[in-house]
Amino acid sequence: MNAGAQPPMSLPDADPILRLVPMPMDTNHAGDVFGGWIMAQVDIAGSIPAIRRARGRVATVAVNSFVFKQPVYVGDLVSFYAAITKVGRTSITVDVSVYAQRGLRQGNEEICHRVTEAVLTYVAVDDNRRPRVVPAE
Repeated sequence: MNAGAQPPMSLPDADPILRLVPMPMDTNHAGDVFGGWIMAQVDIAGSIPAIRRARGRVATVAVNSFVFKQPVYVGDLVSFYAAITKVGRTSITVDVSVYAQRGLRQGNEEICHRVTEAVLTYVAVDDNRRPRVVPAE
């Protein structure tokens, strides 16, 4: 992960699709939260608007991009924001942005960082796990 300096920011003016606090079991030997843990949560967060838009089951078919901008630590309040950017015949593309709020548990001023950005593509599937047409809105 790139731990380069990034100015603190505010959370987006929207409700997060998912909000979690990573635990010690989610970390590597250095105390950073595993990238794989973050990836799994991003996939869950991205699937929620895709499921709603598809009005049913979806399958992840591509991780188009995934950028770790800052490390995530145990005790951070991690918020996942997801927005649909494209709807195809059977596919739905979702942007997911991840923010970490830290500092309050140490009695410091809370600081917010954008820690991860990702774009994933989901395909609407039927009961037999075959692609199906995404319904019109």
